[in-house]
Amino acid sequence: MSDPLLFEDTFTITTINSQKYDRVSRLSCNSTDNFTHFTLDVNSELYPCAVGESVSMALASTLSLDGKDESGNKGWRDVGMGEQTLANDYDYVCHGKVYRFEEGSTQGNMAVFISFGGLLLYLEGPYKKLAPLRIDYVYLLLKK
Repeated sequence: MSDPLLFEDTFTITTINSQKYDRVSRLSCNSTDNFTHFTLDVNSELYPCAVGESVSMALASTLSLDGKDESGNKGWRDVGMGEQTLANDYDYVCHGKVYRFEEGSTQGNMAVFISFGGLLLYLEGPYKKLAPLRIDYVYLLLKK
């Protein structure tokens, strides 16, 4: 089948804002090459972070390792015991809807907006890297 990963990069956490909500922190991160950056709301009880930490982020169309589409089949929570998925390699996983695209702040960049049940992701980077995200639903996968 195809590769389930649509985007993958390593980022450094530059700022954390925990002032607005009790259990939600807004992370601002820059990629190691400084071409891509994101702002992400995370559940800080489930995934505590600190400024300066390195985080690997991936966005995938499916959690299936062989890239099979899960729609119409079982849901992601119905994975059998012992069955391997992309989620096994990550610490924090969310499923969300891509709801908006914009031109980026610099020439050749684009911005992608994704909602994970109200926890938002704003991702900006080179069009070439983010073009595969022009789909309806994605999985967010994070690990330190």
